[in-house]
Amino acid sequence: MQIVSIVGARPQFVKVAVVCRAVQPRGAGWTHRIIHTGQHYDAQMSAVFFEELGIPAADYNLGVGSGGHGAQTGEMLKRMEPVLEELQPDWVLLYGDTNSTLAGAIAASKLHLKTAHVEAGLRSYNRRMPEELNRVAADHLSDVLLCPTAAAVENLTREGLRERAVLTGDVMYDATLAYLQMASQKSGETAGRWKPGEFVLATVHRAENTDDPERLACIVAALGQIAESVPVVWPVHPRTRKILGAGEPPSPNIHWIEPVSYFDMLLLESRARFILTDSGGVQKEAYWMRKPCITLRDETEWVETLENGCNRLAGASAVRILEAVRRTGEAGPWLPLYGDGHAGEAILNALG
Repeated sequence: MQIVSIVGARPQFVKVAVVCRAVQPRGAGWTHRIIHTGQHYDAQMSAVFFEELGIPAADYNLGVGSGGHGAQTGEMLKRMEPVLEELQPDWVLLYGDTNSTLAGAIAASKLHLKTAHVEAGLRSYNRRMPEELNRVAADHLSDVLLCPTAAAVENLTREGLRERAVLTGDVMYDATLAYLQMASQKSGETAGRWKPGEFVLATVHRAENTDDPERLACIVAALGQIAESVPVVWPVHPRTRKILGAGEPPSPNIHWIEPVSYFDMLLLESRARFILTDSGGVQKEAYWMRKPCITLRDETEWVETLENGCNRLAGASAVRILEAVRRTGEAGPWLPLYGDGHAGEAILNALG
């Protein structure tokens, strides 16, 4: 069984690490190769994840880099197609909702290679999000749809894709269980600068927030008000940093820091009082850490996290954000919704 994983962005490196761990005990009959598109190429967004998570070096690095959606996706297709033609794998594994996912789905399906989509069936129903378009296209092109939750299976059923859907659980849950203890044994110098429960964590990177000056200004203003009572730790995504500029944070109690490693992120999440984010992955990790989450979007594909006030949608409205902050004490209980921590094995079983 020869599997090729196509990855290119930070969350995908965490997901492929789980698959690498699952493949290893399967023996010589299984081979797993990695194509890295180069969508994320900064060391803090790419290389550190491979090193920290013990992921084998990518067999192919396409070196595409950043760019507009069309140019980036087109360049990925151009560079990816001959590699897949050469390898002729039994399965191509795609992850999540990035341009790398879309390019992989198109390239593999046109070459008549069997394709499986990890994290299939998620829907925000916001077609203005490029991630939504990518995940819908990947689902409809893929042969097997590997679903993290029952809600994802229901979404695919409504789209007539039930026969391709397999409920596997969430690979990110596998990763959190596997790596949180390992992270706590590391020095955690970044996370160690703040005491548990004495700071809140914020991340902002989605285009709908960073590319809209009014939305970004409202989020920054809300974080400034929160910082009046508790420090805000904000690892700043490179794109967000470019927009914010090289100056100082708007409040001395807002701490802009460089993007952190996966281990440091897990530690920050586990030690924060609550979390504000527009990231899908961070919403789930907050849930697993039993930390109240405030999502800086108007919708979420992780609808089950909204149960019991564990996660609240606040968009970019300062009023809604601050109201959600006031209600963080109401969060819970956190129900088991994302599998048993063995999604990696379930994915390989689904491939045969």
